[in-house]
Amino acid sequence: MSPKLKKHLPILIILFISLVIGIFTFQDYGMTWDEYLYYQYGEAVGYAYSIPERLSGDFDINRAYGPSIGDHKVYGPVYLLLTRIPVLALRNITGLDIFSLWHLINFILFLVGIYFFYLLALRWLKPQSAFWASLLYLTQPLLWGHGFINPKDIPFASIFIITIYYGFRLVDNFTTENVHPKKIDNYQLKRILLVGILIGVATNLRIIAPFIAALIFFYALLQRKWRVTLWFIPIGVVAIATLYLTWPYLWDAPIQNFLDVLARMSNNPTKLKVLFYGNEYRAYELPLRYLPVLLGVTLTEPVWILFTLGFGSAIARIWKKELDWQSLGVTFFWFAFMAGYILTVRPPMYDGFRHFLFILPPIFILAGFGIEQILAWGKKPWLNTLVMLPLLFYGVRGIIALHPYEYAYYNQFVGGTSGAEGRFETDYWLTCYKEAVQEFSTYTAGENAQLRVYREEQNAAYYLPENIEIWLEPTAFETGDYLLLSARLDEVNMIQRKSSNIIEIGRDGATFCAIREIAP
Repeated sequence: MSPKLKKHLPILIILFISLVIGIFTFQDYGMTWDEYLYYQYGEAVGYAYSIPERLSGDFDINRAYGPSIGDHKVYGPVYLLLTRIPVLALRNITGLDIFSLWHLINFILFLVGIYFFYLLALRWLKPQSAFWASLLYLTQPLLWGHGFINPKDIPFASIFIITIYYGFRLVDNFTTENVHPKKIDNYQLKRILLVGILIGVATNLRIIAPFIAALIFFYALLQRKWRVTLWFIPIGVVAIATLYLTWPYLWDAPIQNFLDVLARMSNNPTKLKVLFYGNEYRAYELPLRYLPVLLGVTLTEPVWILFTLGFGSAIARIWKKELDWQSLGVTFFWFAFMAGYILTVRPPMYDGFRHFLFILPPIFILAGFGIEQILAWGKKPWLNTLVMLPLLFYGVRGIIALHPYEYAYYNQFVGGTSGAEGRFETDYWLTCYKEAVQEFSTYTAGENAQLRVYREEQNAAYYLPENIEIWLEPTAFETGDYLLLSARLDEVNMIQRKSSNIIEIGRDGATFCAIREIAP
C-alpha cells in the first residue's frame, strides 16, 4: 500500500461504508417537487447535441429543454449532461425507477465532495483532525438527506469545494521561476485547464460561481504572486468556453441570454411562501434573522460550539505564525462574504437555505480547528475517539430517526423536528408523497378510489397504481373522496375537512403527510 493511500485510508473506508449504505437505501427517498420536470430536462437535453437530429431538417432546440421549456432552459444542464449517461445505463441494466437512480448518482457526488473537503482541510489540519471534521460534515442529517434528493445545490457545493481545492494548489505551484509562459510545464497547463473547466461547470450550475474565481484570485494576491494573476485570463477563456458548450440556451445569443439568466437569478421572482416561527412570509419578505436562525437550528448541536472553539484556536495559531493564514482567510471569507450578502441584500429565500448550502464547508473547516484542540488535550487516540463519537452521535441519531427525510432535521434548540412542526418548514419538498400513496394503495386494497391532492399532484401520481384516480384539489368534494395534505406551510394542521387522518407519514414525532377521507 502506498504511503499516500495509507494516509487517506480512514476517510476512504468511511466513504465506502457510506456508499454501501446509500446503495441499500437510495430507493427509499421520494421524489421532490423540483425533480419531476428537472430530470425530464436531463433526459431531453441530449437532443441538443444529436448530430442526426440536426441533419434531419426538423431540428428545434426547444425540444432539448423537456416539458418545461420556459423554466428549465435558463438552468444550466451540465450536471444532467454528465450524469444522464450512467443513470440511463443503470435503468436499462436494472429496470429500477429512474428517479431513484438519479438519487444514487446525486449521493455519489455528495461523497466525492466530502473527500475533497477532507483534502482541503489537510491544508491546515492534521490528518486525524481533518478526518473527524469530515465525519462531522458527512453526518449532518440536513446534508445527508439533500445528498440524495437535491440535484442542484449539492452538486454545486461539491464542485465549489473541488474548484477551491485545485485553485489553491494551482496558485501554490506557481513560483517566480515557472510563471513565464515559456517555462510553465505540462502539469501546470493541465491544472490551468482543469480549474477553468471547473469554474465553467460551476457557473453552469449556479450563476454565483464566478465568486470561486474571485476567491482564488484573491488568494494569489495575498501570496503576492502578482504575475500569476495573468494566468486568470486563459482560465477565464476556458471557463467561458466550457459554459457555452454545456448550455444550449446560450448558443443563439450568448451574451444577451446570459445577462437574462443573471437578471432572473438575481431577482428570483418567486411567489412562494415560507413558514418561519409559525408565520407565513413571502420569500422576498423574510426577517433578517431567517438565515442565522436556520444555521443555528438545522445543524447538529456540537457544530457551533466546535466552530467557536476552532475560531479562537485558528486566530491564536495565526498570531503565532503557525498557520497558512492566507488560504484560511480566503476560506473564511467564502462564508463571511456570502452570509453578509444574504443579510444585507436580502435575496428571496425559500426551502430553508438550500440555495446557499455551499457556504457551509468553511464552518466545518473552522470546527476542525476546535476538534484539533480537543484532540491535543486528549493526546491518546482511544480517548480522542471516546470524545468524538458522542459529538457525531447527534447527527447519526438524526439520520437514523428521520430516514428517509433527513433533510427535515432540526436540533434540540427548537425541540427537534417534532418541535419545529408548525413553526418551520420540514418536508417542504413533499418527498413524503411516495410513502403516503404507497400506504394508500395498500389501504384501498386494489379498489377504485379518488385521491385529491392539495398541491403538486404529479408527484403523487407517479407512485400510484392505475386503479386510483388523482385530482388537484377542486373547490367541492364528494363524500368518500380522499385528500392528501403535506406539512408545507403546515397544511396538515391548518386545513380542516371535518375528518381525521387515515394515513399519517412522519418521523421522530413530526407529521410530514396525511391522507384524510372526506366526511359528509
